[in-house]
Amino acid sequence: MTIVKNNEEAENSLPRKRGRPPAFDRETVLAAARDTFWKHGYDGSSIAGLTAAMGITPQSLYAAFGSKAELYRETLDQYRRMPRPEPGNPFLDKLDTVTAFERFLTNSAKIFTAPEHPKGCMISTAVLNCAEESEPIAHHVASMRLQTLDIFAARIERGIAEGDIRSDADARSLARFLGAILQGMSVQARDGATTDELLALLSHALSELRKYQLRRET
Repeated sequence: MTIVKNNEEAENSLPRKRGRPPAFDRETVLAAARDTFWKHGYDGSSIAGLTAAMGITPQSLYAAFGSKAELYRETLDQYRRMPRPEPGNPFLDKLDTVTAFERFLTNSAKIFTAPEHPKGCMISTAVLNCAEESEPIAHHVASMRLQTLDIFAARIERGIAEGDIRSDADARSLARFLGAILQGMSVQARDGATTDELLALLSHALSELRKYQLRRET
């Protein structure tokens, strides 16, 4: 059975020839598109809505980015490069495991509730349900969430190896638990939870992680 796409969906799926270089700042228009996708989701963001927010024409969008899907991928990359309230990567710093997760999740709570952009996480709860033609994008975002779980698990395994997490801790299970906390914080931020409310929530998650914490001898 042949599925007939509507005009916009069919148009979005076709590769576009690139025209002359666009006369706009790429990062600026990406930020406008990012916030549109962040607020309305992939399927909920139309080409008309995106170009209106970006201040460019559909022809310029296709010339610069190729397709709506490629634009979305670039906005996700830009989202990951956004400055954090606390700079640096706590998973790479010389911190104990619990402190590393505390800083990461605290940063996340502050980002999810910041007033200068849409609430929640652009990746944690993105494209959970979508039209069939958007499935490649859904798989792409799901792979990004799985990468986060891998990073969480690797950091817990490092804690076991370095002696600040008990050896009987299930790194993958704990990573999924903390990933669920992250996604839950995103949903609650979208529903109006404040920074303080999210910080109170994550304190319970950290209490669970502390059950596996070992104090290093000084």
